[in-house]
Amino acid sequence: MKKRWIIVLGITVITFLGLGVKFYMDEKKINEEMMNVVFSDEAKRVFENGLKNLDAKALTGKGVINSYEIDKKSIKQNPMGGIDVTLYVNENPELYVFFTLNNTDDKKMIDDGGGNSAKLEMLLEGK
Repeated sequence: MKKRWIIVLGITVITFLGLGVKFYMDEKKINEEMMNVVFSDEAKRVFENGLKNLDAKALTGKGVINSYEIDKKSIKQNPMGGIDVTLYVNENPELYVFFTLNNTDDKKMIDDGGGNSAKLEMLLEGK
């Protein structure tokens, strides 16, 4: 009887370890796919259009927003669908814009929501 319990316990432990490895590998694959989407040319177009909506002279050297960089740590799956990502403006972590990238029915990438920091908003308003 004791031998049977040891076998059942061993099978249970092996099953849980196998499931843990599978979930880890699936999560890693999803993270790699999200990174590929966020660093794609289509996402770059969405980001730059969004920044130009905030500042008409963005990325020209004449506006408030002169450069941006993607915060890799901020990339995560949105529970409502899409990918959440934060961009730092002018290499300043206090000036940021966040986006939710999503696909439309015709597979076109769009900005499906987001916002920006209060400090960036004040700069954009000229205060």
